[in-house]
Amino acid sequence: MSKAPSTNATRALKQAGVPFTEHLYRYEEHGGTQVSARELGVEEHAVIKTLVMEDEKGAPLIILMHGDREVSTKELARQIGAKAVQPCKPEVANRHSGYLVGGTSPFGTKKALPIHAEASIFELPRIYLNGGSRGFLVALAPSGLDTVLKVNRVSVALP
Repeated sequence: MSKAPSTNATRALKQAGVPFTEHLYRYEEHGGTQVSARELGVEEHAVIKTLVMEDEKGAPLIILMHGDREVSTKELARQIGAKAVQPCKPEVANRHSGYLVGGTSPFGTKKALPIHAEASIFELPRIYLNGGSRGFLVALAPSGLDTVLKVNRVSVALP
């Protein structure tokens, strides 16, 4: 495969001094974390989705979730003090994050967005997140999230 791209996400990680490794894989449209986990030979639970959502007022936020789990939007809304939370339409998510859906990273977003993360992510030794481009993940210790981002831990995972 070709060389890993330089993205806003990798620049943010380097600037913060967070050690990470770069992992390219063959991207499949709508393949999600199942494909990236398979291609990289890692557990899907360690591949973390970056989901752009919005509250009832249309205010955007990011939720980080295990690849093999779903987000309880009702519980997320309750824990962050919103009336409701729902996924953004892809074009709206792209506008908020500055990334294309399928390549959204929590690092180096176009505008600063509130970041919420499933608390159990921090129990893993290593996580894989999107590096800011489709078919490109970065792997790091979960503590790296706290180094670069202001993360609010929530417990909103559905099996």
